[in-house]
Amino acid sequence: MSSECQYQIPTIDFSIHSLEVDRGTKEWYSLCERVREACENNGFFEVVYDKIPLQLRAETFSMMRQVFGLPLETKKKYCSPRPYGGYLGQNAKLPLFESFGLEDPSNHESLRSFTQLMWPDGHDQFCNTVFSMVKKLDELKHMIEVMILDSYGLGDKSKSIMASTTLLRIMKYSSPPLGQYMQGLHAHTDKALSTILCDDQVSGLEIETKDGQWLKLSFSPTSLVFVVGDLLMAWSNGRMHAAKHRVMISGEKERYSLGQFVDPVEGTIIKAPKELVDEEHPRILKDFDYSKFSKFFYSEEGRAVDTQMQIFAFAGIH
Repeated sequence: MSSECQYQIPTIDFSIHSLEVDRGTKEWYSLCERVREACENNGFFEVVYDKIPLQLRAETFSMMRQVFGLPLETKKKYCSPRPYGGYLGQNAKLPLFESFGLEDPSNHESLRSFTQLMWPDGHDQFCNTVFSMVKKLDELKHMIEVMILDSYGLGDKSKSIMASTTLLRIMKYSSPPLGQYMQGLHAHTDKALSTILCDDQVSGLEIETKDGQWLKLSFSPTSLVFVVGDLLMAWSNGRMHAAKHRVMISGEKERYSLGQFVDPVEGTIIKAPKELVDEEHPRILKDFDYSKFSKFFYSEEGRAVDTQMQIFAFAGIH
């Protein structure tokens, strides 16, 4: 991964590690510490991970090109009340951007329902390919979550940060008019717990550092990016940094990317564990209902607030 400035992007190699074999070893805790430091100091890190075969990545992006190539009236059939679910596109403010939010993507039947809506005879290859990709992303997500818990000494007390579901967003950015450098997706922090991003090696992702620099990132063929969301920042009582990011597009190639967004289950109360509250880190947010926060950031009132401040506008301790 590269940038146009001298900022040192955190890069962590997970390829040689496995949760079942390594947990509890000295190397494991060293890796946990690096994950925590990257989440606290940067809000993101590059994940080097060779356990997703290159062929699977290539097939996944091939399937994505097929679904985005369908007629607009077909794509619009996929609707969802869930924030960022369903089909999104044809937005005058984001003319280059389209996405599908695939709900419950680790459920084969859920994927089958989607393909039967898009294609009259379904699409077994799409189902099998995306299912395989999601399974790999789920394994990686779980390992990183356990590392975060272990890094704060909470691994013996909890098996997960919170009960969650995943939303797989597959995204397409059309190429802009020749010579133009255009916004593909506006600057934002993710309203999820965390996000793992993967692209087809057409650059565009930019992440803002704590001191306000925008970094242009480019992936290696075996890399992904882990991004801290607002809810992980809230859970950690502000120790972790929710990184603001955007997509800027130039050149002649379309850009495809996918993101695994981890959301709490309906009715979850977001609160920091007592172990993460002390004199040095006083409580910064009231306990809050995720579903109510979700409604807030989608509302007119919520959208009027800067993306990084929405969670404080909703649940800040004044």
